[in-house]
Amino acid sequence: MMTISSRAAALAVASLFLISPAFAQTTAPAAPSAKAEKKMEKPRTAASLECSKEADAKSIHGKERKKFMSECKKAGKDTAAKPKS
Repeated sequence: MMTISSRAAALAVASLFLISPAFAQTTAPAAPSAKAEKKMEKPRTAASLECSKEADAKSIHGKERKKFMSECKKAGKDTAAKPKS
């Protein structure tokens, strides 16, 4: 035979199992990472797109592509900055 205290304890444990989903924390969708936000800040320039097409044509990837893109864009700025005589 169960005593009143053991019944109360069993009832308390059972209620914890039934109520716990109500207190579960729901998470909001994750905010875009800093890297994704940086990409979204400014659109790509025409020079950047042209350099990217050249790198694709030459099948350049990884660190070599990054170096090529940097040099290509820098060369594009230098030619654009020089006045035509």
